[in-house]
Parts: sequence; structure tokens; C-alpha cells
Amino acid sequence: MLTDVPLKSLRPKDKVYKVADRDGMYVRVMPSGAISFRLDYRINGRRETIYLGRYGRDGISLAKARELCLDARRAVREGRSPALEK
Repeated sequence: MLTDVPLKSLRPKDKVYKVADRDGMYVRVMPSGAISFRLDYRINGRRETIYLGRYGRDGISLAKARELCLDARRAVREGRSPALEK
């Protein structure tokens, strides 16, 4: 499970990479250094991904991303696609 300290210490690499958090949420680190929160889920037999937001001063916090993740997982349990609703 991630905290703010390891998130702030993530450094860009030559290729995009992912770091898992919990409940299916992960962060994607771009070569530019941008860090974004995402959630992969399955609905109706299809794999979908929802973008929850960008981390940092101009984006959302880890706590807010986890709230959005829980909301999205709730929608999936109810049979709704959070990516389509967004």
C-alpha cells in the first residue's frame, strides 16, 4: 500500500511503469514524471480502466484518489461502468 512519501519519491524512467496500491488502484508514472491514479476493473467480461486523476499540487491527493476508487468499485458492483459514466 502506498503512502505520500513513496509517491513523492517515484522517479521517471525511460518507459511508463505502474506501482500498485490497493483495491485494484495503481499509479502510472510517465517518462515526463507525471503520476496519475488509475483503476482496472472487469465489467460484462471486458477489462476497462478509469483515470481517477493526476497526483500532485495541481491534481488530487492519495486520499481523494482512494475515495474515487471506492466510488468506482461500488459502481462496478452495481453493474455500471464508471469509465462510461465519467
